Amino acid sequence: MEMIVADQIIMGLILDAGDAKQHIYQALSLAKDGKFSECDEQIELADKALLEAHNLQTKFLAQEAGGTKTEITALFVHSQDHLMTSITEINLIKEIIDLRRELQGEK
Repeated sequence: MEMIVADQIIMGLILDAGDAKQHIYQALSLAKDGKFSECDEQIELADKALLEAHNLQTKFLAQEAGGTKTEITALFVHSQDHLMTSITEINLIKEIIDLRRELQGEK
């Protein structure tokens, strides 16, 4: 496995989690307007960005398991917090979108 510098992983986590959150809020906005096809595209982009964040997190954990220890910095803690809150918001917003679909007879 290629070695990635911890700071690159941390910044990647923050960026990917932020992208995922941006896409899911765009999806919610589109759902409010009844534009479910476009909404689904944004959900897919949110899921892809979240997968990228998970992949980076897995690389980080694999490197540490392989013996490369990393100092736990405030930025690292922030990246984990950002990822976890993004996951939570995405899950909740998907539920809200499903409710909007039901209310508008979309499902």
